[in-house]
Amino acid sequence: MATIPPIAEPPPEVPQNKPAPGELEVLRNFVNTYDLEDGTDKVGTPDSLRDWLAERGLLARPERLDEQDVRQARSVREAVRSLLLANNGFDVDPRALETLNNAARSAEVVVSFGDAGTPQLSPVRPGFQGALGRLLGIAFRSMADGTWERLKACPAHDCEWAFYDASKNRSGVWCKMEVCGNRAKARSYRERHAGTDG
Repeated sequence: MATIPPIAEPPPEVPQNKPAPGELEVLRNFVNTYDLEDGTDKVGTPDSLRDWLAERGLLARPERLDEQDVRQARSVREAVRSLLLANNGFDVDPRALETLNNAARSAEVVVSFGDAGTPQLSPVRPGFQGALGRLLGIAFRSMADGTWERLKACPAHDCEWAFYDASKNRSGVWCKMEVCGNRAKARSYRERHAGTDG
């Protein structure tokens, strides 16, 4: 099996909230490449997807990607988002699990042991499939070390931004209470008082 270089530290992005620890921040940033509110997609073309993955050490810069790779990356991204919504109280979408299992099979993800004898999941396949496999490996390690449950997606249907819940009791619900939380409170208030005015 080829030696895979360590994942690069993510480049600085506009902080929406507390960053996730270590490489989990790479996965959080991956989910947030699509901004539901304004409809922008940072990995919406083969070149932008390649550049995003290469900047994080997940893919070699000379790699050529195509529209099918973009579609698969989007599917995996939204499947991970679905798991993050499940971390915030939603049901797990079986289609999301199927998408992630298919990506793991395509990457040929296997258990390997590092220098200290620590087990980890690593992709056998190189290139784009391997890059997706490495993202799935981040999720696996996060689940194993207990940080996964804190990575959530905002429940606001027009947001769904991935955020790291740094609250002591893991009770954070909104990516930004002052934005999405207040909107939800206002919407709930209006619904409770509909028809009572006048």
